[in-house]
Amino acid sequence: MNASNNSSNRIIVLDTETTGMNFSGGPVYEGHRIVEIGAVEIINRKLTGNHFHVYIKPDRLIDLEAIDVHGITDEFLYDKPEYKEIHDEFLEFIKGAELVAHNAPFDVGFMDYEFSKLNKLIGTTDQYCKITDTLAMAKKIFPGKRNNLDVLCERYGIDNSHRTLHGALLDAEILADVYLLMTGGQTSLSFSSGDNSSDSDEETIKRLNSGRKGLKVLRATADELEAHEKRLDIVGDACLWRS
Repeated sequence: MNASNNSSNRIIVLDTETTGMNFSGGPVYEGHRIVEIGAVEIINRKLTGNHFHVYIKPDRLIDLEAIDVHGITDEFLYDKPEYKEIHDEFLEFIKGAELVAHNAPFDVGFMDYEFSKLNKLIGTTDQYCKITDTLAMAKKIFPGKRNNLDVLCERYGIDNSHRTLHGALLDAEILADVYLLMTGGQTSLSFSSGDNSSDSDEETIKRLNSGRKGLKVLRATADELEAHEKRLDIVGDACLWRS
């Protein structure tokens, strides 16, 4: 969980899960607390495999509506550390990095609340990190459209079919892919090693240093290629595919 470095090109993509999400419009979130933090590290636009992940025992019960979203129960958190026990390690991990989150004011608001409950002299997240909100970015790229994480995965062709419940680390990994695609750079995907002369019908793309199931690229069969060529014959000499 230790940070690789604090260079200016270091990005931390973060997500949190909480006891609830209603708030009164001010900085105090009706006493709701963080119950899970998941964060992954990007350096030079590549996922390093270095991450921070922890479950946290709050001093209150979790709302049933929140349990329906993330599946984390009071019983599960019974023997987990309190926020004060993980604060130093967490702050060290994010300090000096660009912090990327989807609907960042929500996550950062909860972080600032945890900071203030622990010690008001700690300050706020923006004193330690540059904060980037991918929801605000998405609204500029896709104005007037829905821009939640599931929708963005669909738009950018990211497979999140394994995501049945929200989980902070999983969401952070998915958001990292979304962010890199939104900003026009190479994602953390790399082709699996193999002989260039391989005639395999499938090549697996694996995430660097990730335990998540690889994505598969399905190559066209001989029959499909033949059918494609016949369609191009209909276009004739004007076919740009054969230019």
